[in-house]
Amino acid sequence: MSRTVLYNGKVYVERGCYAQAILQEDGIILQVGSNKEVLAAAGDAERIDCQGKTVIPGFNDSHQHLFYMGRAMFFPDLTKAQCAEDLTRLCQEYLQKNPESKGFSAAGWNEETWAPEYRRKPDKRDLDKVSEEVPIVLTRICAHACCVNSYVLQRLGIDREHAVFDGAGIEVDEGGEPTGILTEKAFHAALDLVPNLTREELKLALTGAMKYAVSRGLTTVQSNDIGYVIKDQEACCSLMKEVYDEGKGLLRYTGQMFYDDVESLKGYCESPQFGESYADDWFRRGPLKLLKDGSLGARTAMLGFDYLDDPGNRGVEVNSDAYMQKMIDCAHDHGMQVVVHAIGDEAIRRVIRMYDEANGGSNGENPLRHSLIHCQITDDTLLAHIKASGLLVAYQPIFLQSDMYIVPSRCGDEMMKTSYAFRTAAELGIHASYGTDCPVEDLDPLACIYCAVTRKDLKGQPEDGFYAEECVDVETAVDAYTLESAYHEFREDVKGRLKTGYYADLVVLDRDIFTCKSEEILGANPVLTMVGGKIVYRAE
Repeated sequence: MSRTVLYNGKVYVERGCYAQAILQEDGIILQVGSNKEVLAAAGDAERIDCQGKTVIPGFNDSHQHLFYMGRAMFFPDLTKAQCAEDLTRLCQEYLQKNPESKGFSAAGWNEETWAPEYRRKPDKRDLDKVSEEVPIVLTRICAHACCVNSYVLQRLGIDREHAVFDGAGIEVDEGGEPTGILTEKAFHAALDLVPNLTREELKLALTGAMKYAVSRGLTTVQSNDIGYVIKDQEACCSLMKEVYDEGKGLLRYTGQMFYDDVESLKGYCESPQFGESYADDWFRRGPLKLLKDGSLGARTAMLGFDYLDDPGNRGVEVNSDAYMQKMIDCAHDHGMQVVVHAIGDEAIRRVIRMYDEANGGSNGENPLRHSLIHCQITDDTLLAHIKASGLLVAYQPIFLQSDMYIVPSRCGDEMMKTSYAFRTAAELGIHASYGTDCPVEDLDPLACIYCAVTRKDLKGQPEDGFYAEECVDVETAVDAYTLESAYHEFREDVKGRLKTGYYADLVVLDRDIFTCKSEEILGANPVLTMVGGKIVYRAE
């Protein structure tokens, strides 16, 4: 039997309600209350003096890609690049250290953040300087576009006469020659040419990512890796189970499952593995994940109007309505939740219609808690429709710190007044959870909360906030990252609150984020993270 009492803390129970101490036994909270009453019941429990620090439920990221973050440790960090020439240099250095490499992918470049004189996208010529003998795929920060070398274009059969790819964009120059910039399905086809990590490397990637995640206070991730980052669903799940069996799984993991066709999805839904929970609810197979459009950074998000800075372009329809409806209906008929990537207003509009079709109309009934992931470009009508249909939203407030500098020029100021609408969603009563889409952005929940509360970038700009009327208060942000994220995975009865009967999943912070200046939230750090009563991280 494992018993722990945390006392002398400021324990966040719910808005306006705080306690001093928590007693847990074998991973379940037994009591929450004053120091006196909880210590009296603690008996011989291990005692942890919080020394007045703030204790909140463990953070639960409602959408990310944990394997992607972990695998990045094996390859060049492209976030360090300040120009296309830097990308070439970083890749050359990698190949010099790894001459046996049969090709690689790396991620993180963002030309929008480069100095104006260097603000051009990389092209195949930059990567051909690295190698023309092995595949090289450099993913843009948004994870919806990439730059590839000539080797990849040749393998994909993309040339001047064949610059077409279903559900994708292939950039060509004025002469019709492919530049090496690929988006959406062409991007994923390029990734398929890159050799996979070995099983042991994947385990190292996963466990390394978990160590970092718990150091930032995450106790659950809802992660889209199964069938997406690792194509073989069962191989991925087997690897996950092995990590937990070896005692190396540090947090709870709900898999957002990716399937390419109705038959494979139906096969899974009718298999014994459907909805599996493993290792006492530390690993679970969760909802079906689908994509409707791309990203704003790559100008592939589906808009109901032309991109202001790219007339004639309204984005990329990654998957057709007919295909999407079949997949949603199949999952729905088998009792499987669906979560759909939809960023542009037109993509959101269409996905809402599909969900309404599956649910029998926009009557507020959404028993399987179908959800919109990202849901960035919206107007008042769309937000009202989301509420009327009872749909969930998985927001990433951290996106603001980059998007605020590109979206107005793409979508216009008027549309921005009702987009990234965190406060409006909360006031409408929409079940909105928070996450990061890591590694598109860092998985740090506190940076994400800071962006939701201030609507500023990580350098504190703009001073008055970006459309500050959509700022939320700290309690709303914390609840979105804990209770609402738990609701997103049907676990609100055991996660997201520090109350009797809930999992002992919690984080102790080094400052009181509820009362400090909002700018100081960004500097807050976990000093202890507990999952299921186990201390999985303690600051030195």
